[in-house]
Amino acid sequence: MRAISGVHAAVVTPNSEQGHTPDFSAALELIDFLCAAGVQGIAIFGTTGEFAAFSNEHRMRLVHLAVKRSRVPILAGVSHATLDGALELAREACTAGAAGLVIMPPFFFRYSQPDVREFFLQFASQMAGSASLYLYNIPAFTTELACDTAIELLATGQFAGIKDSSGDFEYFLRLRQLVSPQPFAVLVGNDAVFARARAAGADGVISGVASAAPELMLGLNRAIEQSATETIQALEHELQELLAWLGRFPGPLAIKAAVAARGLKTGPLRTPCARETLCELEAFAEWFRGWLPHVQKIAGNV
Repeated sequence: MRAISGVHAAVVTPNSEQGHTPDFSAALELIDFLCAAGVQGIAIFGTTGEFAAFSNEHRMRLVHLAVKRSRVPILAGVSHATLDGALELAREACTAGAAGLVIMPPFFFRYSQPDVREFFLQFASQMAGSASLYLYNIPAFTTELACDTAIELLATGQFAGIKDSSGDFEYFLRLRQLVSPQPFAVLVGNDAVFARARAAGADGVISGVASAAPELMLGLNRAIEQSATETIQALEHELQELLAWLGRFPGPLAIKAAVAARGLKTGPLRTPCARETLCELEAFAEWFRGWLPHVQKIAGNV
């Protein structure tokens, strides 16, 4: 299994004007932009990519197109409400040539930890030898993948790593202490704790922020690697300021607005918003356009 590291952008999925399908052309333009920016990989159809809003057919088509277009490895999100649905997506992503598969516990309903463990074990058993498999813990949106369960699964050697989006630093520390028969990657999925976790040994990040501001996350990662304390502090300050804005809006709404502020297409909103929200989103986009050059200057000095 291939272990990954560095900054991977968790991309938004641009919507078509019809609103019910991805805008495949715009998605490929976003991939081009991120490759040119220098990210180490691209993750599609995670929560930032609103995977649950698209059919399996559309998800599989975009994975095929993304793998062909991208100059960096593609991680395919294959999360689904059922095991069969996840396996269908996973097999197609393997055929397409995805570098890895990222999967959360089955979403919507809440499951016990024994049920979550069994889901992942059966998924790994049926996908054995096909691709690098990455666990995905994101308790804000589905059943938590408890740390004890994650440790047990990683210790089987069937998983190449885990993306932890809990934001729980103690969770990360426990994972880093695990001795496994096979090396595995610990990837930060919550941008708020990236700098702290990366400095403490995280292998990298799958970052929603990097979808809109790859310069920030790449510069921060380089500064950490170089122990450039002043630059780390400066970029961490900028990151937290951006995250404070993003936290005002549901899901990836503000990340999409930031991507659009860079001149890339994201399409119409999939869910209507109140007038007040739209006005605040416009204020955020204006702030982002003014904020970005300053961040680019700091990051460019690393």
